[in-house]
Amino acid sequence: MTTHKHALYTLSALALAISHNLYAEEQQAPQEAKKTGLETIVVTGVPRRTTIMASSSSVSSVSLAEIEVSTPRSTAEAFRTIPGVRSESTGGEGNANIAVRGLPVASGGAKFLQLQEDGLPVMQFGDIAFGNADIFMRLDSTVQSVESIRGGSASTAASDAPGGIINFISKTGENESGSVSTTVGLDYDSIRTDFEYGTYLSDSVRYHIGGFIRQGEGPRETGYTSNKGGQIKANLTKEFDTGYVRVYFKHLDDKSVGYLPMPMYSNGDSIPGFDAQSDTPHSALFTQTLRLNGDNQISTGDMTNGMNPEVTSLGFEAAFDLENDWRIENRFRKSSVSGNFISLIPAEVASASSIASSIAGDGASLIYANGGSAGQNYGDNLAMRIHTFDVTLNDMGSIVNDLKLTKSFSDDTSVTFGYFASSQSIDMSWLWNSYVMELKGDNAALLDVVAANGDNYSENGLYAYGTPYWGNCCQRNYDTEYETRAPYINVATKFGDLSIDASARYDSGEARGNYAGAVTSTVDMNNDGVISIPEQNVAGIDNANPSIVNYDWNYSSYSVGANYQIDPSFATFARLSKGGRANADRLLFGKVQADGSVAKEDAIDEVNQYEIGVKKRFDSLSIFATAFYAETEEQNFEATSQKFFDREYEAKGIEIESTYFIDAWDFRGNLTWTDAEIAKDALSPELVGNTPRRQADLIYSLMARYNFDKGSAGLSFIGTTDAYAQDNNDLKFDGYTQVNGFVSYDLSENLNLSLNVNNLFDTVGITEAEEGSVPDNDIIRARTINGRTTSLTLKYLFN
Repeated sequence: MTTHKHALYTLSALALAISHNLYAEEQQAPQEAKKTGLETIVVTGVPRRTTIMASSSSVSSVSLAEIEVSTPRSTAEAFRTIPGVRSESTGGEGNANIAVRGLPVASGGAKFLQLQEDGLPVMQFGDIAFGNADIFMRLDSTVQSVESIRGGSASTAASDAPGGIINFISKTGENESGSVSTTVGLDYDSIRTDFEYGTYLSDSVRYHIGGFIRQGEGPRETGYTSNKGGQIKANLTKEFDTGYVRVYFKHLDDKSVGYLPMPMYSNGDSIPGFDAQSDTPHSALFTQTLRLNGDNQISTGDMTNGMNPEVTSLGFEAAFDLENDWRIENRFRKSSVSGNFISLIPAEVASASSIASSIAGDGASLIYANGGSAGQNYGDNLAMRIHTFDVTLNDMGSIVNDLKLTKSFSDDTSVTFGYFASSQSIDMSWLWNSYVMELKGDNAALLDVVAANGDNYSENGLYAYGTPYWGNCCQRNYDTEYETRAPYINVATKFGDLSIDASARYDSGEARGNYAGAVTSTVDMNNDGVISIPEQNVAGIDNANPSIVNYDWNYSSYSVGANYQIDPSFATFARLSKGGRANADRLLFGKVQADGSVAKEDAIDEVNQYEIGVKKRFDSLSIFATAFYAETEEQNFEATSQKFFDREYEAKGIEIESTYFIDAWDFRGNLTWTDAEIAKDALSPELVGNTPRRQADLIYSLMARYNFDKGSAGLSFIGTTDAYAQDNNDLKFDGYTQVNGFVSYDLSENLNLSLNVNNLFDTVGITEAEEGSVPDNDIIRARTINGRTTSLTLKYLFN
């Protein structure tokens, strides 16, 4: 592994040494063309800069100002404005489930989609358990635009991203300008300040710096300051006659609450005492958990940490034109990543007597363990069996390098050779415990279990060190390293109005390391000299008997596309592609053999895609429509259900993106219709023909903005039709439309005041649930969009 990392550094140093001569200035499209969007120049997932109109891929570019119209409260909420992307942004600031064009999300994260910052992956694998890529990135005022590429062309543009790429493009100080803004929650506890500034230090040197800091409880009532921290980013660019060199830095340390499925009725109605839109099981009466850490030492987990990424990244990029029409580009980043993921999930919602008897036998009962009613009998009310998703992210760091060399033979033909290399660490400890808690929002109390004979089966609400209800599945430790290498080539040429490109990529990699599961022992956890019932079986890590990880993988990808420019305002394109995705940590749940090997069919999931589309630009209207078909393999494991998946899927559909401008009005929108089914299931063949979980027929995002002399006002509509909760196609969620609104007013030339309302009509919208059928008590555990939140932003612009 050390040798591979040294090779990455050597590649980067070599690229810098070669790079010494051209800066390619960004071409500015005419103002009217910018409005329609089809002449916007994109850089994500393409070998050379190109316009959307000229590209044979489905690409989009959304500015920060356009994103703000949808009033996102988290990074993942901003993704909902991207065509073809289904972002289930109900997990808080991170931990979103993100899918694209019918490609499945059987467990969590963004398995077939890669999230990038300035052209390099935030995480090499988008679905790392409790390490989803969106946890480690934040949308703030340092972002210039969000570019996306959907479909098969992403197969050869990035490793492990056959479905698409979403890329945050940072500001680089090309214009001397800056801003400071403060956003205050009017009906929820939040205050956040964003800042950014960039300018030229000399004729050839420019910089940009910015970030944010915030604090508050967040959109749901946790009973404590659950969102606290911030980010700072900076870059410095040196321009030369023939190129540029840029160095950049990022530090993120941000605590944010993670929302997991919570109790509600199957139709989305709230249970009395627990508001499904504004409450959460988090409580000021439950902020610490005692457990054995990854080294089996007694330690304390802090519930207030929530999702706490600690990221420090240092990188550079360089691009230069060389002699004989050669161009070299290199991007490099080293990231030190660690932190925590700790949250609460109801493993069961049932009557107090049912939960108590399952733990301590017939006749057992529950009493309040803390709070104002401590010591009193709880009665036979509804209660929750709680598991703590308590995960220490020991090392999630990475080293990434992408080197490109392009030869242009004329204005119409080019060949690009590239080599991508990455090293991704996945080192984490799962330290889960089990509690009993009252079913109540707004600071719920913990409950103790008392047997019929008076014996205490719990202490301060904790009835088990570990998760016996789930078979003590979830005490584990793994320290693994994943190396990825990928040479690739792209050939692009043009014959009159016909543009053709073909690309291929060969990914190979290796996984090395070890992992260990649970072992139980007797431990005096509170050091009181007495072994209580929970202390008789304390789950720890079986570090004395680790299992090894030692396997390799490889797969080939290709993509061929053509774009025909019928006239300057009308084009059509077609593409066929084959891509792949290497599976990582989720294989450690049972797919790794005793010798560390993994079957090839488990190590790789392949995706075949076919696309055909049209792009039409009118005077004030543009339409971009793509029909798609995809065949997808998937191996996966879901921690909450303890289930494996071994399936094939088929999906077909149509994606439409459009913009329209008339006078002072600005309309933007997209919709995606998808018809998807489970085509093959090796483990549950009875599911063949069913619609994949959470896959709606139609998802859409529509925005309308009116611009007046002193500001603007607008509405956005983000919605979905109904979808099945699970693959058995029994329990179905109703479709919903979330309406967001904003009004922005210029108090002076440089001072702006805006009012933003997220979920204006307090709509209930369920995005996922643990249950596939309605249980006898009609209570499911699900995630829903937050209720209405209103914020006020004061922003000062300076230059």
